[in-house]
Amino acid sequence: KTLGERECPCRQTSKSLPSVERLVLMGIALQVCHAACNGELYSRPFIESFEETPMLLAVLTYMSYGILTIFGYLRDFMREWKIEKCHTAREREEQKDFVPLYQDFENFYTRNIYMRIRDSWNRPICSVPGATFDLVECSSNDYNWTFEYTGRVVKDVINLGSYNYLGFAENTGACATAAGEVTVKFGVGVASTRQEMGNLDRHEELEKLAASFLGVESAMVFGMGFATNSMNIPALVGKGCLILSDELNHASLVLGARLSSSTIRVFKHNNMQSLEKLLRDAIVHGQPRTHRPWKKILILMEGIYSMEGSIIRLPEVIALKKKYKAYLYLDEAHSIGALGLNGRGVVEYFGLDPKDVDVMMGTFTKSFSAAGGYVGGRKDLIDYLRTHSHSAIYATTMSLPVVEQILTSMKCIMGKDGTTIGLSRIQRLAENTVYFRRRLQEMGFIIYGNNDSPVVPMMLYMPAKLGAFGREMLKRNIGVVGVGFPATPIIESRARFCISAAHTKEMLDRALDVISEVGDLLHLKYSRHKVLPSLDRPFDETTYEENEE
Repeated sequence: KTLGERECPCRQTSKSLPSVERLVLMGIALQVCHAACNGELYSRPFIESFEETPMLLAVLTYMSYGILTIFGYLRDFMREWKIEKCHTAREREEQKDFVPLYQDFENFYTRNIYMRIRDSWNRPICSVPGATFDLVECSSNDYNWTFEYTGRVVKDVINLGSYNYLGFAENTGACATAAGEVTVKFGVGVASTRQEMGNLDRHEELEKLAASFLGVESAMVFGMGFATNSMNIPALVGKGCLILSDELNHASLVLGARLSSSTIRVFKHNNMQSLEKLLRDAIVHGQPRTHRPWKKILILMEGIYSMEGSIIRLPEVIALKKKYKAYLYLDEAHSIGALGLNGRGVVEYFGLDPKDVDVMMGTFTKSFSAAGGYVGGRKDLIDYLRTHSHSAIYATTMSLPVVEQILTSMKCIMGKDGTTIGLSRIQRLAENTVYFRRRLQEMGFIIYGNNDSPVVPMMLYMPAKLGAFGREMLKRNIGVVGVGFPATPIIESRARFCISAAHTKEMLDRALDVISEVGDLLHLKYSRHKVLPSLDRPFDETTYEENEE
């Protein structure tokens, strides 16, 4: 398919099914699918691009992993016979007959592949992670097994890796001042849970403000974003319930689903036909063996997927959820603050009613530059979680300086501080995102995700280029994050850029020039579609020509 082009789901379905089953399925799904294809569910163009990996590149990537694996086994053989020093944790000789504590084979990838490019990660910084940061230089004399500080600080590195979407990660301004004053007055820790001595008036103020911001009846905040998912999902569903989970959901959602003891079924990423098939089968067949109806059917999805840069097809999900009487749990960790005219996330982005989402979850670690998470929804839902959620009962209360950071930044976004700073940051983020994505595509890089997503994955594919790209970018004072297997499919290693409202156009142009330079050096411009630069191109169209090379 061409860049951003998708075939009608009705045609996809009808081609892949026998005639009788096709008629049955079309009778159930035609209305929803027809509405989606004809734009009735969307108030704006929905454009996502996932250009197919070139065949030659896929073959070369598999070959590179094969060569690395062969040399890995050779090095393991040399370590076993003491020819090469082994730095990994191993079983002691006197305990060799005990149950093993370490699984050597499971650590094969970490030991022989990741360790070779480990210097591209784990770099300590020594400043605020804003539009730029200062980085502590490290070096290794044993092939990245250990690192030593050189004593040198790399100044003013352009930050393309932090989730600082709205630029509130700063040590000056209203947020920093308010958090400092609260630290002096209340201290840093609370030293108790919400149900004991850790419930302060600032926590309740934050929850009321969060509910107002989200447009829901009530909200509850938690001290850790990961635990907001992993500890609350088991409180909502259990044995006899069915969870339908997107295949690319975050680890916190996956862990929460597993801890719930519910039956879990996975559907293809953002694929409404796959989701509807699972919903229909769940209604028709019920639970395994007994065929009793499921107690609950819960759909788990994210607003923006942080590895793909894609946005949930929320209008279609809500249409399916209503049709099959399921519940929707929406994780807006990356979309809250980053999408929508007023930063209210993917629900506002599509112009939908927050009441159509049963459980609205998100974190304060990205757009609010703080810590913790929240759950919003009906008042009876939140009251239930206050008494049944492990994260609410056993976890320490959110620190007051963190609460103040969230309160101040949220008031700024909502305009309650009497300024338009929040709205201007939201608009600047949207402009920076569109500009950065368009320029990368014009240069010939393969970019994944939605046009409006501030998470911008750029495909690198080969593991050697993953490490080389990070090193070459840092040499030119640009800090980036690389992501590879097993966090991504084995042939889809990538660099993940996170755009911020704090980035100026000059910073983005500087970064883009460096990316283009390094891209030419490492031969990373793989795209077979050359986007034509055009200042007058409408935002909902993409012009391209086939790249002969």
